[in-house]
Amino acid sequence: MKLGLIINPIAGMGGRVGLKGTDGEEVLQQAISLGAVPEANAKAGQALAELLPLQSRVKIYTYPGAMGEDLAKELGFQTVVLGAVGNRTTAEDTVAAAKRMLEEQVDLLCFAGGDGTARNVAAVIKTTLPVIGIPAGVKIHSGVFASHPQAAGKLAFKFFSGEELELMDGEVMDIDEEAFRSGVVTTRLYGVMKIPLAPEFIQMTKSGGSQIPEREILIGIAERIVDEMKSNPETIYIIGSGSSLGPIMELLDLPNTLLGIDVVCNQELVGRDVNEKEIHDLIHGRSAKIVVTVIGNQGYVFGRGNQQISAEVIRQVGKNNIQIVATRNKIDALQGRPLLVDTGDQEVNSWFNGYTRVITSYGSEMAAKIRGLA
Repeated sequence: MKLGLIINPIAGMGGRVGLKGTDGEEVLQQAISLGAVPEANAKAGQALAELLPLQSRVKIYTYPGAMGEDLAKELGFQTVVLGAVGNRTTAEDTVAAAKRMLEEQVDLLCFAGGDGTARNVAAVIKTTLPVIGIPAGVKIHSGVFASHPQAAGKLAFKFFSGEELELMDGEVMDIDEEAFRSGVVTTRLYGVMKIPLAPEFIQMTKSGGSQIPEREILIGIAERIVDEMKSNPETIYIIGSGSSLGPIMELLDLPNTLLGIDVVCNQELVGRDVNEKEIHDLIHGRSAKIVVTVIGNQGYVFGRGNQQISAEVIRQVGKNNIQIVATRNKIDALQGRPLLVDTGDQEVNSWFNGYTRVITSYGSEMAAKIRGLA
C-alpha cells in the first residue's frame, strides 16, 4: 500500500511568537529571529506512529529531508524518496511533491501543515485521490484536516486496514495573512479535496458567522469580566483572540488585537499582540488569568489561533485561572461534541478532560464537556 507524505517543515512556526502564520520568506525570518522552532515534523510523527502496526504493509512515498524522508526512515518505514529540494522548503516544493504523489498513484496522501499547505496540495490533487491533513499550522480553517495529529494517523490506519470509508468533500479555506495580522479576516475558498469520512477524527470547517445577533450577550459577558478586573487590580489578564472577546477591550476603551493576544492589568493595556515569551515575561511572579473563547463549529479552546498561550503559559497561570466564554448558541452548535484542547503537551491537555465551566452571559454559566487531545 502506498502512502504519500508531505511535511511543510516551517508550518506553525509563527504561532507561539505571535506572527499568525509563516507565509513568505520575510515573515519566516522574523519568526526565526524571535526564537521560533519547527514543530511540523513532531506532529507528523504523532500521526505516523499510529501506523506502526502496518509498517510491513505500507510504503511511504515522500520528499527529501525534513519534508518527510527523515521522519519516515527514523520510524522504520519502507521509504521511496522523490524529487529534490533546496536549503529552504518553499510552496513550490509542496506543489512539486504533490505532483509526484499523483504520478506515483499513491493510495492516500497525508500532508502536515496549515491552510497554506492545504492550498498548495489542493492546486494539484483536487479530488483525484483521498487526503488527510495533519494539523501543524497556525491557521486551520479548512475541512480537510483531522482534528489532531494522532487522529490523522488513526484515520489513515482505518483506511489502510480495509475499512470501507466514504469519501467526503472537504473545503480548502485560507485567509490573507497580511490582512490577518492587521485584524481583518478575509476567508476564501480555494478548492475541494476528498477526505475519508469518520466524524470522530475530522474537524469541521471553521464557522465565521456574524456575531451581531448575539452582540448584547457578548457585551454582558464583557461587563462581567471587566467588573472582575476592577475587583482585582493587581491581576494580569491574558485576553485571547477572537471577535467574542472584542467587547472586553471595547468596554475598557483599549485597542484590541482581534486575531492576537493582548494583556491587561488594572484596566490598562500592558502588552499588545504579544508572543509566548512576552506573556511569560509579563506574568512572571504575578497573579494572572487567561480569558479565551471557543472556535465556532470546531470547539477548540487552545491550540488553534492562540498558540501564544502555550502549555508553559498555562502551567504558569494555572488551570483554575482560565475563564472560557462563549454564547449558549455557540456551544449548542457543537451538537454535543466536546470542547477541545491541543497545546502539544499531553500532560497539560489531560488536565482538561471532563467538564468545564463556560461563561455564557453576565449572570449565567454552563457545564460543557471538554477533552484534551492525547
